[in-house]
Amino acid sequence: MKTVYETIKKPLLTEKSLTLRDEQNRYSFVVGKTATKGEVKTAVEKFFNVTVTAVNTAPIKGKMHRTGNFAGRRADYKKAIVTLKKGDKIDVVEATAK
Repeated sequence: MKTVYETIKKPLLTEKSLTLRDEQNRYSFVVGKTATKGEVKTAVEKFFNVTVTAVNTAPIKGKMHRTGNFAGRRADYKKAIVTLKKGDKIDVVEATAK
């Protein structure tokens, strides 16, 4: 069994994820590549002390990038979008966009 820290790597704070958070109470995280929906659900519930109603996951391919003559790829990762029960919040991820 994986620990919470192996399952949840970091919150994903983009314009789209902040909109989802504000309008639909959905939070985005970068998770381990082999993490399942059940593992993500238990990790979020255990770590943040909230009730999760749904989990959606998607593998994201790393983008190509260039620096001068050198070309490379960013690392692949897995994204999880977690829907919380109405009234629950995750305070750690709260960011104000002004």
